[in-house]
Amino acid sequence: MKLELTPTERRSLRAAAHGLNPVVLIGQNGLSDAVIREIAINLDAHELIKIRVFSDERAVREEIMNEVCEQLDAAPVQHIGKLLVIYRPHPEQPRISLTKQNIVRASAPGKAATAKLKSSKSK
Repeated sequence: MKLELTPTERRSLRAAAHGLNPVVLIGQNGLSDAVIREIAINLDAHELIKIRVFSDERAVREEIMNEVCEQLDAAPVQHIGKLLVIYRPHPEQPRISLTKQNIVRASAPGKAATAKLKSSKSK
C-alpha cells in the first residue's frame, strides 16, 4: 500500500529534498533485494531520500519508483530526470512533520534547534 500525499505536502517535500544528494544508486541490475533493503534503511534513517537510477528509459524509472513505493509503503514525491524522491515517515520517531503550511524537521539528537522549511505562500 502506497502512502498518499496531498499536492501541498508533495510541494513542500520537493522543496525540502532540493539540497539532498542521492543516497542509493540503482544500476543495470535494477531492483534487487539488496537495493530494496538499502532503500528501506535510508528511509528509516532520513525519511526523505533521493535515488539515482542509471536507466535511460523513463518507463523503467517510473516502474522502479512505483515498485519501491509499493514494497516499502512509501510515497513518491518527485521523478525528475534520473532522480527519484521518496518519502516515508518513521513509524516511531518521525523527523519530518507535515503540516498545512510548512514542514518541520525535528532536530537531530544533541541539537537544540528545530529547522523549519516553509512552503509556498497559500492564498
